Amino acid sequence: MSITASDCYSICSRVSTVSFLATSLIHGSSIHFSSKNFLNLNLNYKKRRFRFCKAALITNPDDFEVGRFVGSYGFMNITSYSKFNPGSEIQYSTGDMERLKVPDVGEGSVKIRLYEGRIAQGPSKGTRVIFKVYPGQRAGGIEADMMAANELNAHAFLQQSDPKDICKNIQTLLGGFETQTGEQWLAFRNDGKYSAADYAKVTSEAISKDHALGQQKSWNPFDQEQKIKRRRYFVIQLLRGVMCGLAYMHDRERLHQSLGPASVVLNTIVEKDAAYLIPRLRDLAFSVDMRYSSLEESPGALSEGLWRRASIAGAFSPMEKRAFGIADDIYEAGLLFAYLAFVPFCETGIMDGLSLQRLLESTFQLDLDAAREYCLADDRLLEAVKFLDLDAGSGWELLQAMLNPDFRKRPIAEAVLSHRFLTAAVL
Repeated sequence: MSITASDCYSICSRVSTVSFLATSLIHGSSIHFSSKNFLNLNLNYKKRRFRFCKAALITNPDDFEVGRFVGSYGFMNITSYSKFNPGSEIQYSTGDMERLKVPDVGEGSVKIRLYEGRIAQGPSKGTRVIFKVYPGQRAGGIEADMMAANELNAHAFLQQSDPKDICKNIQTLLGGFETQTGEQWLAFRNDGKYSAADYAKVTSEAISKDHALGQQKSWNPFDQEQKIKRRRYFVIQLLRGVMCGLAYMHDRERLHQSLGPASVVLNTIVEKDAAYLIPRLRDLAFSVDMRYSSLEESPGALSEGLWRRASIAGAFSPMEKRAFGIADDIYEAGLLFAYLAFVPFCETGIMDGLSLQRLLESTFQLDLDAAREYCLADDRLLEAVKFLDLDAGSGWELLQAMLNPDFRKRPIAEAVLSHRFLTAAVL
């Protein structure tokens, strides 16, 4: 598809940093929308005008056919930042203490629904889509409309380049519409129904099943070794795809700001098919425009938290704020890296995203050497430690860089991609 104009309204940023997916599969028959409403996301909020994005997107609901409900998810809001309490043996400067404030997380009010579907008529007839449904203002408040508008704006902005230059590691928006009840339906090309969180869950459950079978399961050491090698390769390919998508966004002056296991969609979770794996970033509802012209304006309602944290960290000028925003995305990518380095290599219930984040941030205060020694003493985490130990500990080295307490010392996305741990040379 092509984007014919770059005149986009500007509503930006985020209220949250962590998204979670609560899948609930059901079967249902296909339905057709007869409403003639067009996508209406041109919002006036606090007397602020936003320019509507004139993009070549499908906006007639009659052009779509909606199928079964496939799941729902919500967002976790950062409600405040608690003071960081280091151990008595470690000394931090006042500036470091401010940068290490720990987020207090609470569940947000906006609940997103997902449906399968297809394009029912026109040149793209038959194309499979996934609908992302934002509740109307009555159910989700003004925040839901702002998130839908921002997601549309972010995708249209990223898709306005030459079709040959569009990144394969970012989900493709095909269109959308508004219903009579005020719900905003965004239609994305359906390139996969699984997320990175789904992959980690399925893999972890398989490990638990294997361990439960014990002596009854027939396998030899060579088979087990090959399975671990495939898993390592799959995870590295997954991480490379994520960082390619993030590098593309940063190169085009956009922050993701909601990167997590549920915000990466996969076309396969079969480890033998790792060569064909294409991870794609989704959930751009909190994406931030970091062009200097935007940074000089008053922050939008969804980006206030980001720029407040930037000020606390000592980033005041547009250049410093831009660097902070990029580093903030890298930090989230680092937490995703840690999640994928541990959860798929452990039994179910041994490790989860929030527990791992608390372990790294609170218990070990982002000291990855100390974290490694702790994990090494737990046999249940041994495969994760071995994975990060590859090539003289290159995984720990990269993870430490991405989670550096000083945002100024974190690598950019291109530097992460060129690190030896992600070149697959370690395998």
